[in-house]
Amino acid sequence: MVTSMSEEIIHNLAKEILSLSHDEILMDLRFLDVALFSLKVEMKDNMGAHPLSLGVLTIDPYYLVEKYKRDKNYGTHLYLHSLLHHVFLHGLIEENRDEKLWNLAMDIAVENSILELGISGAKVEKETALRSKLRVLKKQVPVFTAQKLYQYFRVYEPSKDAFQEWRELTHYDEHIFGNIKEELELSAEEWKKIARRVKADLNSFSKNATGADAMMENVKASTREKVNYDAFLESFMVRGEVPKVDLDHFDYIYYTYGLKLYENMPLIEPLEYSEEHRIKDFVIAIDTSASCRGKLVEAFLRKTISIMGKKDNFFSKVNIHILQCDHEIRRDTKITDLAELDTFLQNAKLIGFGSTDFRPVFDYVEELREKKEFEDLKGLIYFTDGYGMFPSAMPDYEVAFVFMGEDEYAPKVPPWAIKVVMPEEQMEEMEEKA
Repeated sequence: MVTSMSEEIIHNLAKEILSLSHDEILMDLRFLDVALFSLKVEMKDNMGAHPLSLGVLTIDPYYLVEKYKRDKNYGTHLYLHSLLHHVFLHGLIEENRDEKLWNLAMDIAVENSILELGISGAKVEKETALRSKLRVLKKQVPVFTAQKLYQYFRVYEPSKDAFQEWRELTHYDEHIFGNIKEELELSAEEWKKIARRVKADLNSFSKNATGADAMMENVKASTREKVNYDAFLESFMVRGEVPKVDLDHFDYIYYTYGLKLYENMPLIEPLEYSEEHRIKDFVIAIDTSASCRGKLVEAFLRKTISIMGKKDNFFSKVNIHILQCDHEIRRDTKITDLAELDTFLQNAKLIGFGSTDFRPVFDYVEELREKKEFEDLKGLIYFTDGYGMFPSAMPDYEVAFVFMGEDEYAPKVPPWAIKVVMPEEQMEEMEEKA
């Protein structure tokens, strides 16, 4: 470590390094300006590392100057590395992850983005070795976001030696995102707004520059809103009156007054009944084409049915049709009560795996309606990858297409349908919790 210089000299050198790094990033990557000015940088001696919490990068000046002596681009690389963690909203990811693997995934995603940006002032000596390892990993993980990398490492966990090698190539700051300070200058919501601003500015930047693809993938992943699927499904509930006493409107004063006035004769008003959201007639269409097969489809189905299976969501008798389909209807399973739901979950097997065409499902539903199969069909949920022909006519019931992951090349849904995008990582979380 640098010990021969005075504390004042070290601190001044560190400030100068950070100032130059700040300006270099600002000149080369203008779309990061708001984020750059929002990240607070503090100094603290003798930590031997650079802790990064939400909104604050803490620098050990001695450690920074020592690293700078060996590599003149270290300061800019460190600054940009910590900044991208914030732009990618890594500090706001929910808990319950393997901390070691998640930290590694975050660092690899950031370092890959820095390499692709190709900023000369951020090039470091270990870049060649890192590129070599990334080339191999990209054959296994096509999309290099922290979320995708984490999923991969959960299945193919690196050996102890491999993990250490990755760490040496990608580690710059200590992630302590969980230790959020109450006196934060910028809240989590404000960092989300900054990330969305970067996304918008990056669109303009990427039109005139190369190497921004990895940045864009990560920003898209970070700014994509998570779907509250339970709340979404509630919007498809059929409103109907259920024979249930509405205790909120039961007059206890009237009741007890009768007991007091007439001794054992309470005064009781006519019972009021509450109106509840309950499912009755419903259709779930499962795209079993080749591009949609696998555990994610099964996870979606289990999650949907588990939400429907809650007692308070059902009429005493229901009429739910679960359609398996690709370019034609492969199977129609009719569900009339909770017991049948449980049986279907235990024994369901997906069939199909051909091409995709959405139109046969809507034609089939119309056939069922003509046969008086539905009393009051309110909604249809179609789980798919989005690659198929949509019907031209608007049905007179609500329709939602639930997409398995965002795809900019997927066709747009008709204006009369609801579009719900569920990232694959969220679908896998569904599978774990189902």
